[in-house]
Amino acid sequence: MELIEGMLNRRTTNGPFRPDPVSREHQHLLMRVAQAAPSHFNSQPWRFVLIEDPGTIARVADLSGQSMTELIEAGVFFERYRRYFRFTEAEMDERRDGIHIDRLPGPLKPFTRQVFSDAGLKLMRQLGVPKKLGEDNRKLVAGSPLLLAALLDKSEYRPGELSGFYSVFGLGAAIENIWNTVGTLGMGIQFVSTPMEIPRQWQAIQELLKVPDDLELMAVYRLGYLPEETARPSIDWSSRHRKRLEQFVFRETCDRPEYEKPTQD
Repeated sequence: MELIEGMLNRRTTNGPFRPDPVSREHQHLLMRVAQAAPSHFNSQPWRFVLIEDPGTIARVADLSGQSMTELIEAGVFFERYRRYFRFTEAEMDERRDGIHIDRLPGPLKPFTRQVFSDAGLKLMRQLGVPKKLGEDNRKLVAGSPLLLAALLDKSEYRPGELSGFYSVFGLGAAIENIWNTVGTLGMGIQFVSTPMEIPRQWQAIQELLKVPDDLELMAVYRLGYLPEETARPSIDWSSRHRKRLEQFVFRETCDRPEYEKPTQD
């Protein structure tokens, strides 16, 4: 039951970590739970890089912050992900997915629903929001005592073939094992996603980590121990809603939703 409760209470950490280094014992434990994940023919296609060097972390943080600023400034971020934004509790409760934008800087609050429109983007530029978000992102990554790079072995990861699917599926299971373990260690984890949005920035991270030709860098995460209390970022959201059973589960065929309570046929 503790395992199930932990999985149901899993959260992504949007805020800062404590500055304490992550113990070598905990780092190796996270690698062991990743290793326990299922993989096609026990191929174990995953590879990981544990990063503690302050200089490397600072450089990844710079790239992440620059990427965030560029994405917001150009409007690319909102164009790609606008369909996931929810602006009221009622909308969130109906859809049960996406993120509820429930925290904005004071000058933007009157324009909550319009803030991700073209006019709203212009106002955000005038208020310096892209640079503020980029700097917030940089600080979060820079203040992380541990980064984790996840890679795949290209001898197994061959996109367009079934081995490509199997490899991604296996890495996903390995990462999920890590994600479900950090909570029991008093830790948090967050995907460092913005550099992936800009090819040259992602290439810079690969060069920084000296990724060889036979490995594919798939993702970077930041990890650390959680503080007892932390202030929310200036722009933040909640995403605790999950779809109702009938919104994502079917019985026998795809035209028969599965309801929490059985219905009369």
